[in-house]
Amino acid sequence: MVTWTPLEEELRSLAGAVPDPELPVLTLEELGVLRGVEVLAPGRVTVRLTPTYTGCPAIEAMSTDIERVLYDHGMTEVSVVTVLSPAWSTDDISAEGRRKLAEFGIAPPRPHDAAAAATGPVPLALSLRCPHCGSTDTELLSRFSSTACKALRRCVACREPFDHFKEL
Repeated sequence: MVTWTPLEEELRSLAGAVPDPELPVLTLEELGVLRGVEVLAPGRVTVRLTPTYTGCPAIEAMSTDIERVLYDHGMTEVSVVTVLSPAWSTDDISAEGRRKLAEFGIAPPRPHDAAAAATGPVPLALSLRCPHCGSTDTELLSRFSSTACKALRRCVACREPFDHFKEL
């Protein structure tokens, strides 16, 4: 178990409250990409982020936004480092993050069974629930949407298109 100082907890809360640049309805904490905050010395802090996938273009904007927030809070040296292991998974999205995605009109990723994931591929259901009307009668329009981590789908029942945050 990780033990943080009160200052580290405060800085983690500030960094975690930064909105995701691609999905501003979610914070970095809710998205699950914030891995840690460590105070190295007075005014010096290191923040660890894990991108949703290697090469994610949003990691640069996330880093810049975190730096700005922590500099505004009095830090004099902020280092944001990318951590690739353990890899980010859609299971890292918090329950609140999943709720916000659905409320925003994006079908959240389905959680997968950790035991099954350790022995094989992520199981995928054939249907997704429409975030607009709740129907499971949906169809895939494109495997990619506004970002590589989302697919574009349409509800057959209400005919509304929606993004689906793909399971990883």
